[in-house]
Amino acid sequence: MAVDSKSTDPGRAGKMPLAVHILGLGIFTQGTSEFMLSGLLPDMADDLGVSIPDAGLLISAFAIGMVVGAPLLAVATLSWPRRTALVALQAVFIAAHVVGAVAPGYGLLFATRIVSALAYAGFWGVAVATAVSMVPVSAKGRAVAVVAGGLTLATIVGVPAGTVLSQFAGWRAAFWAVAVLTLVSLFCSVLAIPGGKGTQEETRTLTSELRAMARPQLWLSYAITAFAFGAVIVTFSYLAPVLTDVTGLSEGWVPAVLSLFGVGGLIGMTIGGRVAESHPIRTLVLGLGGLVVASMVLALAARNVTVSVVAVFFLGMAGYVTNPVLQSRVFTVAPGAPTLVGAANTSAFNIGNTLAPLLGGLAIGADWGYASVAWVGAALGVLGLLGTLWAGVLQRRTDNAPAAAPDLRQELTGADV
Repeated sequence: MAVDSKSTDPGRAGKMPLAVHILGLGIFTQGTSEFMLSGLLPDMADDLGVSIPDAGLLISAFAIGMVVGAPLLAVATLSWPRRTALVALQAVFIAAHVVGAVAPGYGLLFATRIVSALAYAGFWGVAVATAVSMVPVSAKGRAVAVVAGGLTLATIVGVPAGTVLSQFAGWRAAFWAVAVLTLVSLFCSVLAIPGGKGTQEETRTLTSELRAMARPQLWLSYAITAFAFGAVIVTFSYLAPVLTDVTGLSEGWVPAVLSLFGVGGLIGMTIGGRVAESHPIRTLVLGLGGLVVASMVLALAARNVTVSVVAVFFLGMAGYVTNPVLQSRVFTVAPGAPTLVGAANTSAFNIGNTLAPLLGGLAIGADWGYASVAWVGAALGVLGLLGTLWAGVLQRRTDNAPAAAPDLRQELTGADV
């Protein structure tokens, strides 16, 4: 029996299909590659004969590839069965990492990072759309949390493991490891994800999905996503120098504090997945409010070790409790575009991931100190919070609209505020 046929039964809402966990595995293996370069840069720069800032551009190349790749690959694979798209994108990702692992120079490695990001971005969009299509409405937020949880686990387990592996066997070994693990994920996808076009895999066209995306609420959600993720990632990007230069921790303690951030993120993701469908707006308000408070506390008390460490934990928890809502709500707002809305949302996350660290860098460059990045995070969080409050107003207007427009209400109305 196909996995998705089971998952549509509301009576099975409490049991998450195996395929959803497999999709999370795919995000884990590829997400490890997204972030692991932060621990590999010195080794890579020395081996490739470039400066560390030039090596750092490999991270920027991946982020830009994610922004461009999500909608581009979603359109390119729109008419494909989802399993076919997922497997093909993973195959491209694996090939790019194999080439990257043996690349003799910087230029070819740079190109493989862009190709990897394009494939990974496409996989993100299709994976989330696949996950939410395989479960009842009441479990969509939890399904997104399981898939997105793969990225949280990548920051807790995958990235540190890649760093340790590179210290013993070189940075190329980390690339080989990601390729092998992604290959395992590919085979699991073939076995667990239904193929063909069953009842859950309706015919999708670019025109129909673009038409379904013409919703002001949807684009407001994208803006909230960019602000919310940017608010947490700007502080996370510069957390190491904040901890060493301002808080006064030794470098040996930095990985432990970063792991604590990841644990907070995992807890937040789990909580968010449980309440994403029942209270989406309320979850966003509380999460963004907590993110603003945690950022302000870190900015004000960065020199206090205990307060800083506790603030980092709550920064991770508040930053990621909103993630399942940000990922799943777009499917409620625009249900007629299940592939493109998820892909565009991936781009929104990566716009925040790209621009927020740039703003943090400008604050540091203005001699405001490393702790100023937390103020930038607080400001972005406030913008996300204002957007969320406006989304709540629009949703209430839709809920109170006359029954003469049932189709519009069905498309715009999420769960209870």
